[in-house]
Amino acid sequence: MTDVQSTTSVRAHSAAPASASGSTTWNRHDTTWALGLYGTAIGAGTLFLPINAGVGGFWPLLILALLAFPMTFFAHRALTRFVLSGRKSGNEDITEVVEEHFGVGAGKLITLLYFFAIFPILLVYSVALTNTLTSFFEHQLHIGAPPRALLALLLICGLMIVVRCGQQIIVKAMSVLVYPFVASLLLLALSLIPNWNGAFFAQANEGISASKLLLTLWLAIPVMVFSFNHSPIISAFAVDQKHRYGHDADRKSGRTLATAHVMMVLTVMFFCFSCVLALSPADLAAAKAQNISILSYLANHFQTPVIAFVAPLIALVAITKSFLGHYIGASEGFQGMIVKSLRGRGKTWPAKRLERATALFMLVTCWAVATLNPSILGLIESLGGPVIACLLFLMPMYAVQKVPALRQYSGKLSNVFVVLIGLTTLSAIAYSFMA
Repeated sequence: MTDVQSTTSVRAHSAAPASASGSTTWNRHDTTWALGLYGTAIGAGTLFLPINAGVGGFWPLLILALLAFPMTFFAHRALTRFVLSGRKSGNEDITEVVEEHFGVGAGKLITLLYFFAIFPILLVYSVALTNTLTSFFEHQLHIGAPPRALLALLLICGLMIVVRCGQQIIVKAMSVLVYPFVASLLLLALSLIPNWNGAFFAQANEGISASKLLLTLWLAIPVMVFSFNHSPIISAFAVDQKHRYGHDADRKSGRTLATAHVMMVLTVMFFCFSCVLALSPADLAAAKAQNISILSYLANHFQTPVIAFVAPLIALVAITKSFLGHYIGASEGFQGMIVKSLRGRGKTWPAKRLERATALFMLVTCWAVATLNPSILGLIESLGGPVIACLLFLMPMYAVQKVPALRQYSGKLSNVFVVLIGLTTLSAIAYSFMA
């Protein structure tokens, strides 16, 4: 919903000029975006992070906690700067900026990859939302769930109503959903404190070989990357910042990103450590083998009715937030493909027609996949991983070396760090496929 044609009207009345927005001070607009960024990143993946990151032991988890902020902040700031580097109207999304810097052919390719990196995850969330609500009806409320096709249709239609209200409403809805989600996450983490035990620390005292430590970190980094990933909303964020703050957009967006990322790291890592300290390494291994979220395992492990009831509600809010955030990126990619295809034939579509076509496509595909509940979605999500790593970590760093507008950011140590994380993520994913 943020292509060149359709975003101008949204921002024209939702964003004040830079001079009137108080660009030197933090304002409500910045708070909304910080929470929106947080809401996109902190979703369903967070509920699996304690298992995937904690199963390797204490020392790998501690190192990953220290790496969480820099690997998240530097990569997303670089992608934001890339979108901000567009020279045209100021309303260029990532698909247009790629075409401007790298040519029409590269623009079409990146737009296609951008769409297929995000769209499968949107389908995954559609299925997960339907499954979670069905399970909640049956196991917590003890009533029969509506027919799957009807339930999926109602859920997707409800989300599409929010989507049709516009990008600003999506971001505001996500920022509102953040509050109950964070509160529930922190309360759950605090409630686990009485169950903390020394099993995790006992394993740490046994020591770990350097080779095993490096292997564990290598395979766990992709988990951290995608647990904190909010690249689907970065393009819309950057365009809005550029429109609102003009030449001050880089500084303002950097501060908003930093705020969001500090919130992410503190809340998620506290939740992560609280979970692993309440369990033993054997429990974490069992949870990983069962392929369930940490909330489901905690509910079964401690036989706590409160957790059993609250866990699916937390999951529903988490998935809903992530769905809305990923919808922005998926619709952006879809509209970009249509615009570029029509442009090649000398044609254009009105913004309203483009928005309706996008909404219809998303509604039908998400509903169909949620109804069919295919088992291949995990594989599809994994295949999107390498593309996300390339777009988030490697493409902005390549642009820093090739695009004159970004040369001012070259030669920094943080660039080397981002490239290393990107290459590590790609190699670890490739190893996981071959293993």
